[in-house]
Amino acid sequence: MLKIKDLNVHYGGIHALRGINIDVPKNKIVTLIGANGAGKSTTLRTIMGLVRGSKGKINYNDTDITNKETKEIVEMGAVLVPEGRRVFANLTVEENLTLGAYIRKDKSEIKKDMELVYKLFPRLAERKWQKAGTMSGGEQQMLAVGRALMTKPKLLMMDEPSLGLAPLIVKDIFEIIKEIHRQGVTILLIEQNAKAALEIADYGYVLETGSIVLEGEGNELLNNDEVQKAYLGETK
Repeated sequence: MLKIKDLNVHYGGIHALRGINIDVPKNKIVTLIGANGAGKSTTLRTIMGLVRGSKGKINYNDTDITNKETKEIVEMGAVLVPEGRRVFANLTVEENLTLGAYIRKDKSEIKKDMELVYKLFPRLAERKWQKAGTMSGGEQQMLAVGRALMTKPKLLMMDEPSLGLAPLIVKDIFEIIKEIHRQGVTILLIEQNAKAALEIADYGYVLETGSIVLEGEGNELLNNDEVQKAYLGETK
């Protein structure tokens, strides 16, 4: 579904991504793990057209999207849940979700999808008229995911969905990611909680200072000595 080939990104004099190659097959969960500053968020932002690559190609469903605008990419079915949630604080839950569907015209389908989001996140249904800025971090994360689902995505990209959340809420978020995947959505996940990410991922890539240093099936990376030492705080 998504193919990144020899992607390079520069921020001024900084070489942020150094010729990375990533494949995200349809109906799979793929994760990128790595330390802060490794280039994970830059990868997602470049896929979405928020950052321009200096070299390389990004193909989505056999279409070259390397230089496409973000709106076009969203219209094609690829959407990003950004790090830090970025909900519209002064708007209600329902208004945030409605904004998620701004590119759609199918009103009856939008209503159905709103109900599906509320079914997936009962807490949002209870708080539909509450202003997003007054909600807890976990609730805002659920809202950010729900808002992305309102675009009816084929590819859902998530940047640090568990960041700053309590362990119990993190567990809920990962259960929800698995449920979204079961509904036929392909997922590209960036996550500091490498163990939780690799446990649900079909395939994973390890990024270090802008380069992919390791890749393999989720289970394989979970049991890899180097990964355990560097990212899981474990040694065999």
